[in-house]
Amino acid sequence: MSRTPFRLACFAFLCLATTLSADQAEDKGLIEKAVASYTAAFNKGDAKALAEHWGANAIYINPLTGTQVEGRAAIEKEFSEIMADLKGSKLEVEVLSIQFISPSVAVENGTAKLLRPDERISESTYSAVHIKSNGKWALDRVTEEEVPVIQSNYEHLKSLEWLVGTWVDEDAQMRIETTCKWTKNKNFITRIFTTTLGNKDGTTGLQVIGWDASEKQIRSWVFDSDGGFAEATWMNKGDRWYITTKGTLADGGKASFINIITKVDDDQFHWQSVNRTIDGNLAPNIDEVVVIRSASAE
Repeated sequence: MSRTPFRLACFAFLCLATTLSADQAEDKGLIEKAVASYTAAFNKGDAKALAEHWGANAIYINPLTGTQVEGRAAIEKEFSEIMADLKGSKLEVEVLSIQFISPSVAVENGTAKLLRPDERISESTYSAVHIKSNGKWALDRVTEEEVPVIQSNYEHLKSLEWLVGTWVDEDAQMRIETTCKWTKNKNFITRIFTTTLGNKDGTTGLQVIGWDASEKQIRSWVFDSDGGFAEATWMNKGDRWYITTKGTLADGGKASFINIITKVDDDQFHWQSVNRTIDGNLAPNIDEVVVIRSASAE
């Protein structure tokens, strides 16, 4: 048997595959162009132009209300109401993929971001089904899933970001090592400290620094291995931080003091403690000490 018909069949199949690939590339470009046109119509607040991107029998579900409408006329009416509610909002769309289920059906996946005039941002992932009819691609339906917005107080705490790292304060009698780190989403800075007295381990502890949204200020909480704990508010003046603290000692006594941190540069700060009281009685201040970033721990 001659292999010529088989080879011709393979050649024909390859030609068909090449043609189909070229057609898909062209259709992909048309869909991407339609997405850009859709986004522009939304940002102009043009409900009629938006509706024209949908098929005659398409189904649209309003992601804000859950309302479902069918047909281009009903979709235009729904968009008119949405445009009134979202006046001044801007839509940003990123197409992540376009897959062809058949020559006349394509599924587009992407992300959408809605920027409102009050600076609120809504983000969602979406999947859009496009149907090709009479040589034109149109939306048939879209499903969306809102992306949870991760809240972060970084903007309120970034002035303390220079503290992140490991620091050492030591003399002949004592060594204090402190390591500061961001927590997830940069909502808090944790500070773990360890003291060493000669060859003996001393007190260890944990401090958490965060933003108090109700009081609009930076606060911190500290707990030590002896059983003491304290709470403080932070106030900034230039390169100097005043940390006003009230705490409970391990024996139940009450203490108050103001710690002062003065930033010298990214690798050095000065620390001192003043206005100290224990159970209402004045206690000696702690003189200023120099704290150095530990390069070996970075």
